[in-house]
Amino acid sequence: MEKMKSLEKLQSWLDAYLNFEKLPQKNIFWLDTMQFFCRRFGEPQDCAPAFHVAGSKGKGSVATFIASILEASGFSAGLYTSPHIIDFAERITRCRRFFDEGVYDRAVDEIMGGISRISPGELPGNRPVTWFELVTLFAFLVFRQANVDFSVFEVGLGGRLDATNVISPRLCVITPIELEHTEFLGDTVEKIAAEKGGIIKERVPVVVSGQKDSVRAVFERIAKEKNAPIYFFDDVVKCLSFAYELGKVENIARCPEDTSGKKSDCLKNDTSRDCFNGPQVHMRVQFESPLFSRKICADLGLLGEVQAQNAALAACAVKLAIPEVSERNIEEGLARAFLPGRFEIVRCPSYAGIPAIVLDGAHTVNSCRFTMETFSEVFLGEKSAGNCALLFGCAQDKDSADIAPLFRGVFGSVFLTIPGRVKKSDLRSVEKSFSDCGIPFDSSEDFCAQIKKALDFSNAHNAVLLVTGSFYLVGEVKKLLAEMA
Repeated sequence: MEKMKSLEKLQSWLDAYLNFEKLPQKNIFWLDTMQFFCRRFGEPQDCAPAFHVAGSKGKGSVATFIASILEASGFSAGLYTSPHIIDFAERITRCRRFFDEGVYDRAVDEIMGGISRISPGELPGNRPVTWFELVTLFAFLVFRQANVDFSVFEVGLGGRLDATNVISPRLCVITPIELEHTEFLGDTVEKIAAEKGGIIKERVPVVVSGQKDSVRAVFERIAKEKNAPIYFFDDVVKCLSFAYELGKVENIARCPEDTSGKKSDCLKNDTSRDCFNGPQVHMRVQFESPLFSRKICADLGLLGEVQAQNAALAACAVKLAIPEVSERNIEEGLARAFLPGRFEIVRCPSYAGIPAIVLDGAHTVNSCRFTMETFSEVFLGEKSAGNCALLFGCAQDKDSADIAPLFRGVFGSVFLTIPGRVKKSDLRSVEKSFSDCGIPFDSSEDFCAQIKKALDFSNAHNAVLLVTGSFYLVGEVKKLLAEMA
């Protein structure tokens, strides 16, 4: 899909607004500006029944699984996730494929024209408008222009004051909670849970993943205050199992047809496209639940134990919200789900000597632990440390001291760098973290050169390469691979 001119214009326009993703700062979260925008634009957030997904880890995957199940069930589903890996339009899609260009064009004209007619004095509290507020509003407008049957929204940060929290969802989902963004959300998991639980609405069902008892108690309290039915993963999912298998799975790589019978543009990052054509590894997942008439069994393209849990959580969420969705549709939707940069296994003809390049945006201690567990199960059975290489870069606010030990004894060569130009990074701190746990490394702030060095080394030594620590680093690698294809 060629880059759309209207979206290039939109991105240039958005650059004038405060962007938390590029420059995190406190006291820029509120809802009244979004509520004002929604009234001004005719309540576009209510254009379709919605699912709302919050949490510290896995919320993008759960949102994607939900949208994929809806599409497999014959509905059109708008999906709003972040961040994007290469193309801005990845944030606002119809589950694995872009909307028609005209949909984006009309939404761009609508938002830019509508905002231009608002004088600064009309804005609540005379506060500045933020980049994420406008992108969220744009998603509302795109979904209304596309006349979707359902919409699925991943929370950006927190929940209570997140820009997405103006929707009135049919069902809410909360994934596991861990310490993250503590300077903005609180310094304990219970305080963070209270912020995430802010998406729970009056009498709206909420499905919650497995949590420690103190966090579970926070959600139970909020749900009781809101008279919201609450379902915990451990209570509704039984006998969850998963196993990795080799071989092509037909519906993992398939780009679904739209209602007109025409093929729509799949995301550039789809594993079925161009150089991104990795080994066909999939994961057979099975689980039971009193919500279903039989055991659910699906072959997932998203790998790892946490993805098995995410898939089951999403399946239960859809079944609770739309009971008529069949078990077969759920299985097909789970199998079709794809999200770039989540243990994405790719290959590139220009680097034919690399058995596999694994791209994973994991950037917290727990997410990196899950990534390493999956990497070990998939690739280390018959491999020694000399057959694997690591390219790592993380943002300044990440806990590299606790992440680095997870890589000890696994990789024959380690390449450290910064995750691109968007996020602030402290490479010296990362180097100290790796040195402190006895991991030799090659380090450079020139991320383009370091990416090339890691690829060249892996190619020459027939080594599996893991790229992790940041979605921004994953994006830089994918750009380079695409240029070389």
